[in-house]
Amino acid sequence: MAEKYYITTAIAYTSSKPHIGNVYEAILADAFARFKRRQGYDVFFQTGTDEHGQKIEEKAKLAGKTPKEYVDEVAAEIKSIWDSMNISYDKFIRTTDEYHEKQVAKIFRKFYDQGDIYKGFYEGKYCTPCETFYTESQLVNGKCPTCGGEVHSAHEEAYFFKMSKYAPRLIDYINTHPDFIVPVARKNEMMNNFLNAGLQDLCVSRTSFKWGIPVDFDDKHVVYVWVDALTNYITGIGYDADGNHSEQYKRLWPADVHVIGKDIVRFHTIYWPIFLMALGEPLPKTVFGHAWILQNGWKMSKSKGNVMYSDDLTKIFGVDAVRYYSLVCMPYDNDGNLTLEMMTEKINSDLANVYGNLLKRTIAMSQKYFGGVVENAGADEKIDEELKELAIHAYENFAKNMDEYRIADAIEGLIAVLRRANKYIDETMPWVLYKDESNYPRLKTVLYNLTETLVIITSLLDPIMPETAEKALKQLNSPFRKYEDMGKFGLYASGTKVTDNAEIIFNRLDIEEVYKKAEEIENKYAAPEEKPEMLPEISIDDFAKVQLKTALVTACEKVEKSKKLLKLSLKVGGDRRTVVSGIAEYYKPEELIGKTVVMVYNLKPAKLCGVESQGMILCAEKDGKVKIIESELPDGSTVR
Repeated sequence: MAEKYYITTAIAYTSSKPHIGNVYEAILADAFARFKRRQGYDVFFQTGTDEHGQKIEEKAKLAGKTPKEYVDEVAAEIKSIWDSMNISYDKFIRTTDEYHEKQVAKIFRKFYDQGDIYKGFYEGKYCTPCETFYTESQLVNGKCPTCGGEVHSAHEEAYFFKMSKYAPRLIDYINTHPDFIVPVARKNEMMNNFLNAGLQDLCVSRTSFKWGIPVDFDDKHVVYVWVDALTNYITGIGYDADGNHSEQYKRLWPADVHVIGKDIVRFHTIYWPIFLMALGEPLPKTVFGHAWILQNGWKMSKSKGNVMYSDDLTKIFGVDAVRYYSLVCMPYDNDGNLTLEMMTEKINSDLANVYGNLLKRTIAMSQKYFGGVVENAGADEKIDEELKELAIHAYENFAKNMDEYRIADAIEGLIAVLRRANKYIDETMPWVLYKDESNYPRLKTVLYNLTETLVIITSLLDPIMPETAEKALKQLNSPFRKYEDMGKFGLYASGTKVTDNAEIIFNRLDIEEVYKKAEEIENKYAAPEEKPEMLPEISIDDFAKVQLKTALVTACEKVEKSKKLLKLSLKVGGDRRTVVSGIAEYYKPEELIGKTVVMVYNLKPAKLCGVESQGMILCAEKDGKVKIIESELPDGSTVR
């Protein structure tokens, strides 16, 4: 029975459509999975979607849908994108799958019953997009240290996991298993910034939202994201908290590698191993924390508006070209960069000029000189030795880099062999050999060496560009070369006839055409500008009757018997005012305290739910989103 190989990606969050930086991880893991299958391993590749949490609950509400309706749509889109990029997963798990939810509830209860979690209160700063709590000292310039976004004060009842109980055991494990966290820079970061500094207990439940897996013994709480999301790696293959594991789980666990982004290494190398220790299960063999794809040097972020989507890029460059660039542009432990210019240049240089040109020239010469028949006439010369040696050792070098997760180095090694093959054509000059019939044995041998080299390198490029590899080998009329035969040169069947109609597998790209296609795609996204609705015109005298002032929110609380109203205490210079505002569904009371807002100061007082309101807070609204108008001026300033 073949040796197993279990590989996973982090599951994609269903808050919105994933950009190419997110899709890169699936492409990366897919390349490793395809490589291992070619090596003869029994590969199981799991990916999927993370579908619970406050952010999704809020997004669903804004979209006018239930959370389940919302995640069903986004999960389907993510799965469609994975399929369009030829991701050869064996399992696509969703955290809303019934079997997963059932096991998460059982795992949470198991932790509680064995004394690993306890009930308490959380008070600190919370980042909704990252679904993460932070202390004041962890913030960077008052912002989330992970995404750089706003955080807000949070105080709520929660269950906590006793991280410190398992920390010494985890530290010992990391120190004695050098391959557990790679690259080593990620390991050093976890040890120095978190483990050696002392672990805080981890919040593992929430009460401030409902879209999550209920804690079955305390219905006010839902299981917090990390217990829910991380356990997918075992629930998806048949883990059972009662010990009745599936045969698949017994065969596949522990995972051989978790492929994840560097921003979530902490959760996968600290929280996840500790959860597994508490469950009495072995730890994954390796956690590979890959770097990010940057756009023009910046991390892609929907809030910054600098994202690129894989489906858009494939319309411009094609699926395999996007797969190729996203893998070759990423150094092992540093961030890669993606721009239209860089993609165009790399695709032209590597895929059109080197690979595509070599394939086209080799087949064209075989057709022109020998009717497409490729024959090894055995007329080798010393000049052939370097090319043959490079081809023979190509797999050895490729496999070493792939096993060390240095995929860009692995690919560059293959392209280097193809470059040498192009140089070999210039050195042997087939067009000169063809002029003298006595040189035909030598000419046949040269073309055979080129064809054999192409078969070897194309077979190794299959995990990177599966459609291209299949197309190229079809033109060469060759099956994929088995990896166990890669150390040999000369297995291409002498006398094989290549295709009569060689296709160009990669055309050279014109950057102006690339810009044009990109602009057409961007224009499709642009929503038509709507002319704002205009009320009847007023005069300057009418406007002058409205007195606007800046006001500091000193206190805020919910209005009893109302779900929509908040009662704000305001300082307006030397004056104090109370204002009732219908913004409770958009803001929590604690989020408003300390903000300087703009108010209508001379509005006639009115009673709302028994509370006298002495003014009105100004807000802006767009597509169902409401935000208060803030000011940097001192309270009591006049707004004109």
